[in-house]
Amino acid sequence: MCMFSGPVKTVSATNIFARMGGDGRQFIVYSMTVNMAKPVAMVLALPVKKGSDENAVRFIDLEKYHNFFSDLDAGFPRPAVAAMQGDSVPSARSVHTLEVVQVGSFEASFVPTVKDFNRLDTRFQLPAELFAKMPEYGHFGFAVFKLKPGAQTVHPMAFVFPSARQGLFFPTVHVHDGKVHDRAKFDHALYCQPAEAAALKLADWEESEKHASRFMDLKKAAGIIAPDEHCYKRELRGMLANKDTVVEISA
Repeated sequence: MCMFSGPVKTVSATNIFARMGGDGRQFIVYSMTVNMAKPVAMVLALPVKKGSDENAVRFIDLEKYHNFFSDLDAGFPRPAVAAMQGDSVPSARSVHTLEVVQVGSFEASFVPTVKDFNRLDTRFQLPAELFAKMPEYGHFGFAVFKLKPGAQTVHPMAFVFPSARQGLFFPTVHVHDGKVHDRAKFDHALYCQPAEAAALKLADWEESEKHASRFMDLKKAAGIIAPDEHCYKRELRGMLANKDTVVEISA
């Protein structure tokens, strides 16, 4: 799920990459084009392992790899196939403020639970009633990126987190106007690399022609990309069911 702490004028061209790392940790890289009048925080809901604390997420600086997603897309020279087309949380306890880290041009924080949002800067907190409408996120953690005002294409935001799921998770639910809609307009390109030994349900995904080392800058990718594996791509375009995307691992 992607949410904003304040109003945004437009959001488009969202790109998300996902890969499982070691020890049950998942990489996510996220980018988009956005326009807003005032500073806001972008919040990504993550299915973190139960008991994860505020240090569970490691943010990765990709400021010097603005072309991460254009390089990824270069691995798919043929026309994409199987694109989908379609018509402040309260807390009574006294707590310390969550750590803020500088990640490229962003300030970022990890919020371990819904109840910890009160530990963020008040400008970037989310209304309690929003989560009341989405109880399925009650056990999630949240990666928070503070964005500057204006029209911009956000450089890739990257992190790795301890996942509670066996499959790959993409935060594709979006709440851009403070309301939760059953259907929403999608303009997303999803990319992933399945674990070599895992049989993933990728029938609706396009496979790259070559290994990632042939079209990605591995040094700039900072360990996020598995060099000797293929990448997969799926597009979500148009009015679709507003839900997260999960690629489950087959037995």
